[in-house]
Amino acid sequence: MKKNILLLFVFCIPFFVLAQEDTKKEEKPLKLKLTGFVKNDFFWDTRKTVAAREGHFLLWPSAVSEDADGNDINAKSNFNFLSVQSRVTLGITGPDAFGAKTSAKIESDFFAQANDNINLLRLRHAYIKLNWTNTELLTGQYWNPMFITGCFPGTVSFNTGTPIQPFARNPQIRLTQKAGNLKFMLVAASQRDYTNRGAVGPTGEYLRNSAMPEISAQIHFTKEKSFLTGVGGSFKKIIPQLVTGQGYATSEAVTSFNGIAFLRINTAPVTIKMEGIFGQNTPDVLNISGFAVTDSTDKVKGFVKYSPLSNISAWTDIHTNGKKIQFGIFAGYTKQLGSAEDVVGPIYGLGVNNIESLYRVAPRIMFNSGKVRFAVEGEYTVANYGTNTDIKGIPTDLKAANNLRLLASVYYFFK
Repeated sequence: MKKNILLLFVFCIPFFVLAQEDTKKEEKPLKLKLTGFVKNDFFWDTRKTVAAREGHFLLWPSAVSEDADGNDINAKSNFNFLSVQSRVTLGITGPDAFGAKTSAKIESDFFAQANDNINLLRLRHAYIKLNWTNTELLTGQYWNPMFITGCFPGTVSFNTGTPIQPFARNPQIRLTQKAGNLKFMLVAASQRDYTNRGAVGPTGEYLRNSAMPEISAQIHFTKEKSFLTGVGGSFKKIIPQLVTGQGYATSEAVTSFNGIAFLRINTAPVTIKMEGIFGQNTPDVLNISGFAVTDSTDKVKGFVKYSPLSNISAWTDIHTNGKKIQFGIFAGYTKQLGSAEDVVGPIYGLGVNNIESLYRVAPRIMFNSGKVRFAVEGEYTVANYGTNTDIKGIPTDLKAANNLRLLASVYYFFK
């Protein structure tokens, strides 16, 4: 009996030691850091716009819409003052786990998910990081892989170049491996606030019903802080409907690919950034894109086939690196390429039914003093609208609509 007790005690010693070590690790202080900013935006537009949150998140100018006398109904200037982009971020660091340094972040603003609840708190980011020497595991809600945090437009406008620059945040699992100047990244992502669009509107169910997340892979090359370049691609599969209009079960899918290439060059006087994007069925990152019905395989039962609509985008952003005063300019262009197959039915997506192409030029100037920043930006956007579409789903018979937004912003940063 005593021997058994002794053996049990000896057997438990390693677990006791490990428990003590874990206790010691847990005794390391949990550190919390509150950061963020208060931002006030004051903007004026020369015409009505397609935008989110009472005009704050500008996408593009509204199409020309003439009344019986030939007057453009949407050619009406308007303004708004808002503070909904103000942001609070809680950074958390604590004891190591699984041999990795641990951290987490929760970030919120008052932008909400829709106009109905604007001014209310919403979740932007909520993620956990485990960092080993050359490996990082991130789980939670974070930027979509197509939004490169080291290379994105520095606009004053919250749209950050959208719809030319991809913009979204997604729940995800992200694994990053470093090897010298190279970084390899693999991401599996779902959809929540930024989703695909179909017959029942915007929803993440189309992706969830495919039973697989969107898969992305990227390679980055970095040389200190002066140079960054990389390429990446993603594969996505959605199921637009589970039952046809005639009541038959269906699992017909839309498969799509996208790719990006980006470059950032930092010099003492200026920073230059640029990116090229090829996208298919990417309204979930607020691109002018979607999918179309391209075949009716069984009219009696309502079975159809789909094809993604492709688009290309390119942008560049240049700014000076002054600490007190900074000048910058953003310029970008996006164009629809349509479907690889002939379109025979409805088209679903964002802006895809009537916008053939769009370009934007946005110069800016920022003044910094202590924790305060004053910024002014002019954002000129031209959208080429079509009244018809060709057999590939590309809008035709184009007529341009343009808008000039004058934006002034005041920031107060805290940390």
